[in-house]
Amino acid sequence: MKKLSLVLTMLVTFACSSVYAQFTQAELVGEFTRAKAYTKAYLDAMPADGYAFKPTPEMRNFAQQMLHLADANYFFCATASGKESPLGKGVSVEKTVAQTKEATTKAVMDSYDFAISSLQGMTAAQLAETTKFAGKDMEKFELFGKGFEHQTHHRGQTTVYLRLKGVTPPAEMLF
Repeated sequence: MKKLSLVLTMLVTFACSSVYAQFTQAELVGEFTRAKAYTKAYLDAMPADGYAFKPTPEMRNFAQQMLHLADANYFFCATASGKESPLGKGVSVEKTVAQTKEATTKAVMDSYDFAISSLQGMTAAQLAETTKFAGKDMEKFELFGKGFEHQTHHRGQTTVYLRLKGVTPPAEMLF
């Protein structure tokens, strides 16, 4: 019985004292900066003639996938920061930017610059404010995190595009 009590006490103590890892604002800026470089490596790796490539007819082509990533960078970061997107309200780079290697790369890099500057321009108090998003109350800092998750997801999808074009994807850039 003493052993069981000791084990239960240890489990409760551990559960109650678990620390949840959180990024600081500076760390998230660093992560977006790293993600920008990693995405640029993907954009550089795809040959110019691969930007129109679709793995299947119903999927986005490589350029559209990357431009969708850029649209979401603008959307999440504008929503979180309250800063107006430099594209203007409702403008989509996926729908308006030429799907060439040069134009796509510029549009995507510009979206990361907007994300990074939006995040850097906020105070800790502003980042802690809540906002409604997808029917939920969410801290603005968390919304930046959702944007980060989204860009990671779509960049990861393009690994398949590169492989199908015979291109080795860039090495992982965790740090």
